Amino acid sequence: MVVHGTKVEGVKVDRETRCKHYSTEKDVIAIKFKCCDTYYPCYKCHEEVADHDAIVWAKDEWQSKAILCGKCGTELTILQYMNCQATCPHCEASFNSGCQLHYHLYFEG
Repeated sequence: MVVHGTKVEGVKVDRETRCKHYSTEKDVIAIKFKCCDTYYPCYKCHEEVADHDAIVWAKDEWQSKAILCGKCGTELTILQYMNCQATCPHCEASFNSGCQLHYHLYFEG
């Protein structure tokens, strides 16, 4: 699926980055996986679609743009995303605050 001009891989991805696994109104981000430089809505989509294991972003890479807002298409750095209080700093869309529980799957602890 192409979301605001950016390709997002996954399972049943919609126009705002929701997927088969996470599809609430607030599930509107995609994460660029370090291992393949590809956006996916979630780790489960990566597990189902990619042919390799995920690699987490190291702390010294958190200035990299690796989060896509599914509402407006803005790319955020990892630090911007972690510090945004679950709200897009560009369009003010609400993100799922529960995603923090999965940070360890994407970002070095």
